[in-house]
This record gives sequence, C-alpha cells and structure tokens, in this order.
Amino acid sequence: MNDLSNYLRPQTLEEFVGQSHIIGKNKPLYKLIIKKEIPHLFFYGKPGTGKTSLAKIIAKSIGSDYFYFNATSIKVEELRKVFTRYKDSLIKPILFIDEVHRLSKNQQEVLLPIMENYDAIIIGASTENPFFTLTNAIRSRSFLYEFLAFTKQDMEKILNRAIVEEKLEIEEEAKEYLITSSGGDARAMLNLLNFAIKIDNIVTFETLKGLRTNAIADGVSSKDSHYDLASAMIKSLRGSDIDAALYYLARLIEGGETVEFITRRLVIFASEDIGNANPNAINLAVSTMLATSKIGYPESRILLGQCVIYLASCPKSNSAYEAINKALNEVKNGKILNIPKHLDSLHIGYKYPHDYGGWVQQQYLEENLSFYNSKNIAYEKTLNEWIKKIKGD
Repeated sequence: MNDLSNYLRPQTLEEFVGQSHIIGKNKPLYKLIIKKEIPHLFFYGKPGTGKTSLAKIIAKSIGSDYFYFNATSIKVEELRKVFTRYKDSLIKPILFIDEVHRLSKNQQEVLLPIMENYDAIIIGASTENPFFTLTNAIRSRSFLYEFLAFTKQDMEKILNRAIVEEKLEIEEEAKEYLITSSGGDARAMLNLLNFAIKIDNIVTFETLKGLRTNAIADGVSSKDSHYDLASAMIKSLRGSDIDAALYYLARLIEGGETVEFITRRLVIFASEDIGNANPNAINLAVSTMLATSKIGYPESRILLGQCVIYLASCPKSNSAYEAINKALNEVKNGKILNIPKHLDSLHIGYKYPHDYGGWVQQQYLEENLSFYNSKNIAYEKTLNEWIKKIKGD
C-alpha cells in the first residue's frame, strides 16, 4: 500500500485542489506560474492544505531544481552551498523552506541578496503567520499568501480520488467521518485512511473511530488560531449569541487551551462589555476564574459553560470602559488639574457628606469635566436613579 498523502500529491496545477482564492485560473499567481515568472513566495496556514504541494508544482512547471529545507535545522552553510552551485547557471533553483517563521535574522540576511538578485526563488511555508517574524526587507521582496483549511467539497474531491485510485471499499458513514474529523487537513485524512486500509480491506466507521477517537482540533500552537478563537468567543458574547459563544469555548477547550487564558478574557469581558448593567457578572467571572484554577479539566468545562451562558445573557454596557479611557486620555494629553485645597490631606474646608445626610454640594474638580455617559441600561438605570436621589435632582 502506498503512502496515500505522497502518492496522491498533485503533480500539476490542474490536479491541485482548493485555495482558489490564490491559485484559481483567473488569479495573478496562477497566471505568473503559467508564464514561468515566479516571485519569492511565503505560504502560511493550516497543515495539510497544499503549501508544499504547490511549491513542488511550481518547480516542476518551470523546470527548475527543487531543494527542501526546514528552518528548525537549516544551516547557513547549506544555503551557501546551493547558491554557489548555481552562481553562474542559467537555472534558478527553488529553495523551499518549511517552518519559515523560525528563520533567524542571520539566516534571513543570507537570503536577502539572493532574493534581491533573483539568483534563486525562495518559497517559504509555515503553519503560523510569518508577517511578524520576517524582516521588512524580506517581505518587501516577496508575496505572502494564506492557505485556508480545505472545504468539505475539497476534501470530498481528494477522498474520491483516493477511493478510485486504490479501488477502495468504504462505508458512507466512514467517508463522512474521514472528512468531518480531519478539520480541513487533507494529509490527516489520507493518513487515517492509509492505516485503516492496513487493518481491513473494507473501511468502516468503527475502524476509523478506533484509530481517531476525536476530531482534529486546531489546538493552540498556532497564534492565529489561539487568538482568533478567543476573539470569536468574545464577539459572540458581546452579541448575546449563547450557542456561538459555547461553540468557540468548546473549540478552545478541545484545542487544549488553559483555563487561565479563557477565564482572564471572561473577567475582562464582564467589566468591559457588561459593567454596571449587571455588576454581578464580574463576580461570577472572578468566581469562575478562582474555582477553575483549583479544579482544572475536565470538570472546569462545566463552570466555563455556565459562566459563558450567563455573560451572553446579560444586558451589555461599555460605559465604564469608555469613561476610564476618556479620563486616561485627558491625563495623557496634559490635563493636570490642581487638587482643590479642601480635598488635600489637610482637609481644611472639607465638608464631610455624612454630616449632611449623605451628600453636600462642594467642588471636587478645578474644572468641570465629563467622562461618564450612562447607557441607562438595566442596573445602570438603577444607579442613575440612585445618584439623582442622592443629589436631590
């Protein structure tokens, strides 16, 4: 039995599946490959989405030599050997560098003159966005493309080709599981299929489930996924969509995210987006943070779920968040007022509100400033009524 992921690797642009936003027939990169005018390229995105395959297709389509390096073990001397070998050659080799976000500045400096003179074509790949790890000089001489997870239709095409090529017998339920449990990762799908075939000639759902108990999750190794999922959860909470918030929470939990990371964001959300519309929200969020720090997984999922449902259901107000930001902005921009004498530590002339029934008119700021604008929502409305009653308005 062949290693399916290598055996079924596309050899031409016509065989390449997915990434139509990059390599569709009307896209600029497709036209450049057809014309054999290849720029320096950096591909990033989820694993098993065709980054290496496209690099090999490009090398084959322009008839160039292809060299594979991994940034985790690459040595400058190895790069220089390749560059020296092709120094006076008409052939421009393609250097494919995997895990390109791990390139050191020294290694990038070695690449720079080669990229500048086009002595070789550099194609890099990474599961993480290399934008922040590549120097400005490298980025200005290249193009960055994000590879997206394969769609269900893409995965079906790849799976059907494997079934036809290998003349496989496979249950419909098994097909569905191969696709849905692989998270848009074609390599993972074919790897699962490859080992299922070694067990039995007929691929069944039970065999696949026995090999892969749970669907592949994003995990938290990818910074983009790590923060994107958290961002999606917070935005769903803000939009009061309970089911969406629970879904993204489940993604974070299943991906191995720590309770500390999740609960910190829930506490911040409780104050920033709910605030005094429901002051109890921050109490529940903080209680969840403290409790989960003692309990851990898997039981913490229950507390997190309860907290998320509560926060999504709360009335929302960011008036406290806006008020402190306005106050800080004034101070940062030089609004430094003198403290009225009766408010300093000597207390001379200070009127003690409790001696006046709880409130008395007196000056607290040298100038009249206004930072807080109540949304008049839920409990904020009660607070507004309280302050009016206190001041006798």
